[in-house]
Amino acid sequence: MKPIVGQAAPLFQKTDSDGQLIDLNALRGKKIVLYFYPKDDTPGCTAQACNLNENLDKLQADGFVVIGVSIDSDAAHTKFKKKYQLNFSLLADTDHALVEAYGVWVEKSMYGKTYMGTARTTFIINEEGIISDVIEKVDTKNHTSQIH
Repeated sequence: MKPIVGQAAPLFQKTDSDGQLIDLNALRGKKIVLYFYPKDDTPGCTAQACNLNENLDKLQADGFVVIGVSIDSDAAHTKFKKKYQLNFSLLADTDHALVEAYGVWVEKSMYGKTYMGTARTTFIINEEGIISDVIEKVDTKNHTSQIH
């Protein structure tokens, strides 16, 4: 079940692709952009990551920490970050713990075939750890403009 606005964000501790521990509870006092995306180095996911990265200074000035999550491996994340010079944490959710906790592991359909995958979704988490916004219709090329 997907958490909704007003609920506490599901807590997690996970090491990012750079080996840094990301502890959502330890980030209290900061606003979080926690965005889930389907796959590294695909057109929509690259556009979204690059848009966030290009606006990272503005987001950080507004008090946000940006964290991306996909089910790709740490190795895939490292390659993706290096290729596009991404300056925020990417979490490898290979065990699906986060996509399940945040309700974004869903049945999808392409070319008449159904499969399970990550629904592109961004959760804005306030300083108290409460979800203040859920962005489900992500504009990958202008995602930063959707974040308040």
